Amino acid sequence: MPALHLFAHRSLISHTSALVWIAPSVILLVSAAAATEPGDWPTVGRNRGGLRHSPLTQINRDNVARLKPAWTYRTGELDLVKIGSLKSKIAFEATPLVVDGTLYVSTPSARVIALDAATGQERWTYDPHLAGFAFAEGASRGVALWRAADGSQQRVFVGTLDARLIALDAATGKPCEDFGAGGAIALTASLKRAAPGLYAVTSPPAIVGDTVVVGSAIGDNQRFNAASGVVRAFDARSGKLLWSWDPIPRTRDDPAAATWRGDRALETGAANVWSAISVDEGRGWVFLPTSCPAPDFYGGNRLGDNQYANSVVALDGATGARQWHFQVVHHDIWDYDVAAQPVLFDFRQGDRTTPAVAVGTKMGHLFILDRVTGKPLVPVEERPVPKSDVAGEEASPTQPFPALPALGLQNPQPWGRNDAELAWSKGQFAALRYDGIFTPPSIRGSLLAPANVGGINWSGMTIDPARQLLVTNVNRTASAVRLIPRKDFSSAGGSRLGEERAAQLGTPYAMARSTLRLPDVGLPATKPPWGTLAAIDLATGKLRWEVPLGWMVDPKEEPRAAEWGSVNLGGAITTASGLTFIAASKDGHLRAFDTETGKVLWQAELPAGGQATPMTYLVNNQQYLVIAAGGHARLGTKLGDYVVAYKVE
Repeated sequence: MPALHLFAHRSLISHTSALVWIAPSVILLVSAAAATEPGDWPTVGRNRGGLRHSPLTQINRDNVARLKPAWTYRTGELDLVKIGSLKSKIAFEATPLVVDGTLYVSTPSARVIALDAATGQERWTYDPHLAGFAFAEGASRGVALWRAADGSQQRVFVGTLDARLIALDAATGKPCEDFGAGGAIALTASLKRAAPGLYAVTSPPAIVGDTVVVGSAIGDNQRFNAASGVVRAFDARSGKLLWSWDPIPRTRDDPAAATWRGDRALETGAANVWSAISVDEGRGWVFLPTSCPAPDFYGGNRLGDNQYANSVVALDGATGARQWHFQVVHHDIWDYDVAAQPVLFDFRQGDRTTPAVAVGTKMGHLFILDRVTGKPLVPVEERPVPKSDVAGEEASPTQPFPALPALGLQNPQPWGRNDAELAWSKGQFAALRYDGIFTPPSIRGSLLAPANVGGINWSGMTIDPARQLLVTNVNRTASAVRLIPRKDFSSAGGSRLGEERAAQLGTPYAMARSTLRLPDVGLPATKPPWGTLAAIDLATGKLRWEVPLGWMVDPKEEPRAAEWGSVNLGGAITTASGLTFIAASKDGHLRAFDTETGKVLWQAELPAGGQATPMTYLVNNQQYLVIAAGGHARLGTKLGDYVVAYKVE
């Protein structure tokens, strides 16, 4: 099929204020999946389209309260990691895979471990021996499995924090010597400006046929001309480079180049794909969630919409030819990456069934797009947004708003547990500029709500196709962002939940940002809930339910804590039996919710933080629920090295 030169320009999106919802009568099972054994969980999203839905029903509403630990495996990660900086930034975010009775999981340092899925007994381990690390977060969200069409080979692919793509024999865990150089490809070898420690791979590669597609994580806010966010495809057998695609146009003959204005605009870095890539195996297409161009909070060097960035981009998996793209943020100056994996599913409106893509965003917006053309299937309206008051900056005059309910912190209000805390919060609000979710960064300081953690972050979404419900966890916190004139900048900075400072070299301004939280106690200074789990009814386009997710203060000490919810990282899954499983919150519990009502049906305290997406599988006619429980240093949850499996007793 020839490439379609489609842009998410104003001309393609409705300008009318009367947005009409066309109710779909049914959501069908995702068509993007290859034949998958019902009991397996062969990719991080269960199928390559990222649906994260299991057809299993053995664990159900009637017996979920009887879930008990079946086995626990200790990875030894905290003792084995030799790089000191990694321990202070470590995050066990991996979703295990299960195929043919073997479970595969990666640790934060990209050690890969194969276990017996029924017993948790170790079959093999592989250690890539990281060469170094300076990245903001030490994570590996999982591995990818490739199997030859004739079944003769099966390989495990993993990306590393020191920017290698490694192929392992799935049976033995040994490097595949015929792939790249001794089983690995150095991804920075051919890239300019890929500074050591600021270019990494944190999400699993995507598999489309015999091709392995990999993106990158690039350090934010260091410089205007950061490393290229190029996406590359390699032959799964040899490691030969098959194609590459750059989300930033590098020549003026590219159709999107006109949306990058400035003498050096095409030198901009990033706009990379750091989250999970989805695959439509029937079409052989890959769907890329792209991020903000460098740096996050000043775009004076790259004026214009910056098309391809902050988008979902469909490419032909065999050639890398662009089919279409849809941009969810024009000229991003808020760090509003498309962080969630796009979800592929079939969408029926009246008598018409359309292959679709669901896109969740940090702004809390949900877009439903035609999978073949990229055009919105649910109405989208361009609305005026505030202007920037920073010299050299030109914020986009409008932004796209979809008709589906917006999730996350759309109307922040100051909050405190008592008069003194409330007065402090009001003072913070008064000192900051705030004109809605697209308030531009300023020298005075601007309130960013939702903050850069979302809305919907990499935790992503799941769709229950029979119940026509899209379920996602949501963050509802705010941050303060300031631009600092270069002459006034000091690089001293803090942690992710403290103040972060970065140089934004090549621009007139450095930046400082911090989570807006109460002094001493560390709770968000905005009205709760601070984290929720929500379900959107795709048949009506309405919010079915939204409930607080977890807690940040022990309810025994603060009775209202359960109503406040928690900042959360780590996604949800759904099952055909009507259950939604998720951990993610700071309190360290794994929970089961009724998918139709949002009621908590079961919860269990994990041995460490559960900042990972769980999964479920069937082996020996027994259904298991498994999660990686190792915590998240930056989020402040308990660290550990556990893989925990549950079953009904």
